[in-house]
Amino acid sequence: MADLYEKYIWEVPVRVTHWVIALSIVTLSLTGLFIGAPKSVALVTDEFTMGWVRFTHFVAGYAFAVSVVSRIYWSFVGNEQASWREFFPWRNKKGRQDMYNVFNYYTFVSKRAPYTIGHNALAGLAYSVVFLLYIVMIITGFALYSEHAPHGFLHHIFGPVLHIFTNQGVRMTHHLIMWFLIAFAIHHVYSAWLMDIKERGGVMSSIFGGYKPVHKKD
Repeated sequence: MADLYEKYIWEVPVRVTHWVIALSIVTLSLTGLFIGAPKSVALVTDEFTMGWVRFTHFVAGYAFAVSVVSRIYWSFVGNEQASWREFFPWRNKKGRQDMYNVFNYYTFVSKRAPYTIGHNALAGLAYSVVFLLYIVMIITGFALYSEHAPHGFLHHIFGPVLHIFTNQGVRMTHHLIMWFLIAFAIHHVYSAWLMDIKERGGVMSSIFGGYKPVHKKD
């Protein structure tokens, strides 16, 4: 262990936005499923059950949007591991080689897990797609939310989305992306746990404390 040292990998904004996004997705998914297929759980009509579910959904939606925008901003001002360049590994030869090595490991061609300090190349590429889905989710979500005030500020910004794709199209897109994000979350936890076991590099603990054991040569 003499050739290892603790390196500060994940900065506070990265860790905070990561967990706010994660908790928001859980909250939004649960409340969204109820909104899409409501059940009668109230004992009397004035318990305002759907109202509270929708309110929770909207609050989580705002938290999600702020966290996503904050994380995108930090990708331009944060450290190397937080940089937007991590999400586009195909830009250079080394990145493409790293993608190839990780792909070989995931497909059992190689038995050795590639060593990375931050995100591995394929994970970074996947996150670029996920953040694109985040943005579509935010746009469709606020478009649907803006319908409660047809002449309001949000409707002036997001209303054209409804006119182009119709309410039902926007609602269906919003719903389908939710399932994509749930599937990604399951795979994300599994793959992070797998790489933590294989690399023994503290991937899981680093997203809590920010530090990760790194070889001195790296």
